[in-house]
Amino acid sequence: MREFKRMRPKMDVGYGVNTDEAGMLEWAWVDEQMTAARNYWIISTRKAGAPHAAPVWGVWIDGAFYWSTSENAVKARNLLNNPQVIVHLESGDDVVIMEGRAAVIDQQKEAEMMKRITGAYAIKYEMPDAAEAFSGGLAFVLAPSVVMAWKESDFPKTAARFEFASSSGA
Repeated sequence: MREFKRMRPKMDVGYGVNTDEAGMLEWAWVDEQMTAARNYWIISTRKAGAPHAAPVWGVWIDGAFYWSTSENAVKARNLLNNPQVIVHLESGDDVVIMEGRAAVIDQQKEAEMMKRITGAYAIKYEMPDAAEAFSGGLAFVLAPSVVMAWKESDFPKTAARFEFASSSGA
């Protein structure tokens, strides 16, 4: 796991976020949410600057998020042009928002990692041909640079921000 600094989010005082660490979410909670999620939202930017959001399936392994898509998909074209990406879980109640730079995985050079990814994907989505699904497109990884997380039921107390020392691909 990469080193990170945990702190309170940088938000206007009007949000009422606690200033002490009592109740602030731990990284283990983020890890659990990312592992358990079925759908993830990828937010990328079109060449002209307009945002684009799309749901994807993916897997969370060793603090990085992995997914695949057709190289002709809008999200793939966007990320190849500008790798800045946001990954957001579906829930607005148990929130995880990740920011960073997506990297394309060289599936041949990273064959062992691809076995781990497709194995986890096959189990999670009950998809025995997961390796085939990844080989037909581009595989991406996000090792986040910033993660925001909170439970809406106790937002001021649980809100946390994690900043990572390195934001390069896993």
